[in-house]
Amino acid sequence: MQNVKEYIERNEERFLNELFEVLRIPSVSAQSEHKEDMIRCARWLQEALLKAGADRAEAMPTEGNPVVYAEKILGPDFPTVLVYGHYDVMPVDPLDEWKTDPFEPVIRDGRIYARGADDDKGQSFMHVKAFEALVKTDSLPCNVKFMLEGEEEIGSESLYKWCEENREMLKTDVILVSDTSMIGMDTPSITCGLRGLCYMEVEVQGPDKDLHSGLFGGAVANPANVLTKMIAALTDENGRVTIPGFYDDVKVYAPTEREELNRAPFSEGDYKKGIGIAEVDGERGYTTVERTGIRPSLDVNGLWSGYTGEGSKTIIPASARAKISMRLVPDQDYRKIGKLFEDYFVSLAPASVRVKARMLHGGAPYVCPVDLPAYRAAAEAVESTFGKRPLPFYSGGSIPIISAFERILGVKSVLLGFGLDRDAIHSPNESYGVENFRIGIETIARFYGYFAREKR
Repeated sequence: MQNVKEYIERNEERFLNELFEVLRIPSVSAQSEHKEDMIRCARWLQEALLKAGADRAEAMPTEGNPVVYAEKILGPDFPTVLVYGHYDVMPVDPLDEWKTDPFEPVIRDGRIYARGADDDKGQSFMHVKAFEALVKTDSLPCNVKFMLEGEEEIGSESLYKWCEENREMLKTDVILVSDTSMIGMDTPSITCGLRGLCYMEVEVQGPDKDLHSGLFGGAVANPANVLTKMIAALTDENGRVTIPGFYDDVKVYAPTEREELNRAPFSEGDYKKGIGIAEVDGERGYTTVERTGIRPSLDVNGLWSGYTGEGSKTIIPASARAKISMRLVPDQDYRKIGKLFEDYFVSLAPASVRVKARMLHGGAPYVCPVDLPAYRAAAEAVESTFGKRPLPFYSGGSIPIISAFERILGVKSVLLGFGLDRDAIHSPNESYGVENFRIGIETIARFYGYFAREKR
């Protein structure tokens, strides 16, 4: 492993420069004006994987954005690792809150600032460079396949069918993913659970056009007023979701299990300070760690109606809309939850308005057993680089496609992420530590050796 580590150290500056190249591509999957950027980014990654040592790399078409597939096959007697990541990034809005151009990466105080620096270009690119280091030093002990998609931030809609159609090509012993975070650099962890997701869009329609708020105010239902009341009714004073049947399938943890979960180092003071809040809030009777790990939640992600430009415009808006996400836990089914939400939300509407609710996308929760050989290999790799045994950690985030991999491909995924809470993913001024990038490459490279030993 020493020669691999030395290779990484010698080439660190080049690795960063190459990462900056891909970060400059505005691959925003949610916005149609970036369609050509999605294709350009996929082709860039295809070339990067060939240069890193892949025998084959293609930007393969789907019904949406391309999937970058690459492989290096040593032979049928070697174990196989399939690396999953995504090259699409979140929109940058609000742009005026960025301190620097989101697509012109800079390093400040040891951190890379750019959209996608962490989520997930930075973390995916660690795998490309770990693979390169192993290949160039003749140290690769496994067959390696790559599957880098361009739709994770919009629900991976095309990837489900693509995986179904390419099961044989994607055969593997495990899927390795870096799209998650650690508790901290001094408290390394491995994500062993993800919450599921049910993402809804709702619309309240009132009059057939905007109305003068003086001439019609007080006589016509205001869709914005109605929508906010309906949203407020979705949770109660104890922070619980009020949708009938919402908690029917939620796993109840024993007191000993909850106690074990809360042993992970966590400072509520640092947590509040880190995101600029005076107090935490959520479902009563549960800690912050439990609320974001083993309990479901409901949040408004976007809310718009009426006039929001400069100055005033006195109207009753014709409609109001919102995007609402629900994070789910085992054994909640996102399809069932979406139907429960739709039925309940429509039932909340007064006769003075018309209501629509539809699910945009969703995915099931995921759990990785800590006795899985690949998990043990990941834990050893982390301990080798960080000097500490990693803690298993339940993340509040969602990667809906991960649970689908298990269903479609029949294999588990190991979530070996190196992000931190401070990275501000999905927010302005997203960043990723240069040290996280470097140590991530080394840890991933070590994983292959430990995994090959586990499979012998």
